[in-house]
Amino acid sequence: MKQPSHPRKTGTDAPRSAQEARTARLKAALKANLARRKAQARKRRAEDGEEKSGH
Repeated sequence: MKQPSHPRKTGTDAPRSAQEARTARLKAALKANLARRKAQARKRRAEDGEEKSGH
């Protein structure tokens, strides 16, 4: 069986440089922030709907 020419990485793909690490970290933070904001917006819409139908 032929061995691959490149070593296999375990787990997540590790960034090769400090700039790539920073970019990956910022990307993850942005994704988490966006998910949190979407959840807040959904909650507000649900609350607004309850108030309108409750009055």
